[in-house]
Amino acid sequence: MAGVAPLRAAIAEKLERLYGARYDVESEITVTAGATQALFTAIAACVRPGDEVVVFAPVYDSYIPAITLQGGTARVVNLAPPAFRPNWGEVAAAINPRTRLIILNTPHNPTGTVWTAEDMRELEKLVRDTNIVLLGDEVYEHILYTGRHESLARTPELKERSFVVSSFGKTYHITGWKVAYCAAPAALTAEFRKVHQFNVFTVHHPSQLALADFMTADPGFADGLATFYRQKRDFFRKQMEGSRFELLPCDGTYFQLARYDRIGGMPDAEFARWLTIEQGVAVIPVSAFMPDGTDYGLIRFCFAKNEATLAAAGEKLRAV
Repeated sequence: MAGVAPLRAAIAEKLERLYGARYDVESEITVTAGATQALFTAIAACVRPGDEVVVFAPVYDSYIPAITLQGGTARVVNLAPPAFRPNWGEVAAAINPRTRLIILNTPHNPTGTVWTAEDMRELEKLVRDTNIVLLGDEVYEHILYTGRHESLARTPELKERSFVVSSFGKTYHITGWKVAYCAAPAALTAEFRKVHQFNVFTVHHPSQLALADFMTADPGFADGLATFYRQKRDFFRKQMEGSRFELLPCDGTYFQLARYDRIGGMPDAEFARWLTIEQGVAVIPVSAFMPDGTDYGLIRFCFAKNEATLAAAGEKLRAV
């Protein structure tokens, strides 16, 4: 139910190699049917009616429905453009005796913002001497272009109260396989598995064995992922030179935000539909990630494509 032993052992070795974090193979690592399942399961394990959960917006679309299904309430802290960095005063103001969980996503979808060591120190101060649990959505952990990934697993004081979720789909280009994992201290994992047993029970067995073999044969594969995607990011940004789009910084993930106000004043959802239907380039409006529908006039491109596709998109976008 928790995942095949060879894969859990490979995950434990990876976490120790990358972050110096030791997790017990038997009691602290669970293989899941994708990262979204792991996130849902962690939320369901912790949140009860009346509890509050701090989330950062723009926010991945599965968080708030999962919180609501458990009878909890999301307390939204907005990350403001163009930097989309957490304002720790606002985070502190959102925390109260009903706060049960804080969910963070770094590198961040859709903005590409990467949390820093200083951010983690601020978070550490806020949750110290509380019963608040942390949930780290770290599926883009290997796709960052500046500094190192500040995993919750890296800091002992944060690790002891954290669920850390990562995705084989993002790391090994196999999103359709829907295999991920959650690492957490034994007490949290015990609660996690009570839910996991009845919403998934187990994950496709041959896929797990294949991943265990691959991780054992090539443990450093993910070390080259940042270079792989940096080349795609830079190629796409080069394609956008001469266009009327304004590209925001992208420090992580394979997403690129852009302003389009020099093209028109349409709401972002309307502009995204127009760009997709009339110009043949599909994008996501950032307002789709805002619980209150705030429209920053931004759209999200995905550059996890081959160069021919990116070049074709660039040609269309420069003509807009």
